Amino acid sequence: MHAALGGAAGDVRAGRPRRVTPLVLATLVGAAALVPFAAAVAAAAPAPLRFFVAGDGTLAVVNGHTDEQVSVRYRRPDGTYDEAAIARLRRLFRSADDSGDGRLALRLVEVLSRVQALAGGKRLVLVSGYRTPGYNETIRRQGAKAAAGSLHTEGLAADLAFPRPILRPLWLKVRSLDCCGAGYYAKEGFLHVDVGRPRFWEAATSRVDENLSAGNARLFARTEYDRYATGEPIAVTLHALTVPPVRIARTARLGGHAARVEAELPERDGCFEVGASGAAVRVVGAAPTSGRAPVALAVCEPRPERTPVEVETNAVEVGR
Repeated sequence: MHAALGGAAGDVRAGRPRRVTPLVLATLVGAAALVPFAAAVAAAAPAPLRFFVAGDGTLAVVNGHTDEQVSVRYRRPDGTYDEAAIARLRRLFRSADDSGDGRLALRLVEVLSRVQALAGGKRLVLVSGYRTPGYNETIRRQGAKAAAGSLHTEGLAADLAFPRPILRPLWLKVRSLDCCGAGYYAKEGFLHVDVGRPRFWEAATSRVDENLSAGNARLFARTEYDRYATGEPIAVTLHALTVPPVRIARTARLGGHAARVEAELPERDGCFEVGASGAAVRVVGAAPTSGRAPVALAVCEPRPERTPVEVETNAVEVGR
């Protein structure tokens, strides 16, 4: 013990141990106590959120048609997600014509948690969540204002009922997040929230009858998360694909630097062939970013049906 303490308390001279003064002892004990304290503080520090727009990790929803209710903590303190909680939400969001589970993007879960907080923390009332493509076409034929390429069919959108006095103020708050689609339906008493491109509209300006998604005009991509560690593959999913296939090149750009595209998709002439919305690729080898920047995927054969030359994702950060 003396050798470990060194000159402060264990220096042995002439066979007599040096006396440890109360001040020195208190200093040593205090320093030792700081080690577990510092470790506890580090352990208690909240993990960085994977999304730029996120909630508090909880979500409470009631299905306005079935009265089913779910209240969950979907994100753990360490930043990881509780798959069982997400599965309960997915079940609640299922299509009206389907007895199975629905589709529900993790990004949408985080945005809805934020909306819930903006609305005062009360349970959200779900009017429409996931819709199977068949069900979406059925309600379109019945006269419902539903887009042919609706993001509901990909688990990226939700319609939520709110009391009319807070409906418009809440719509303005969601718009100000600049992260999502925000539709205001005053007569019907609900807001549409999706995680497509940032945009907003009212019922009279929705233009759903114009089939704006035709010819891949609204083809876009979303990353799985917003924040990535250096060397971590960036998962990218393509959405609103209405005229398949679209062919994606093997190279991509992020923040002015080149990266590689990998996928388990058919290949033709050195490009990946995307046959339907929801197809995923991985972007690897991305350099750390100095800020936020979108991933740009190159289209091998831009077509006259307004298929873009590049498909950009939301902005992401890659840590150094």
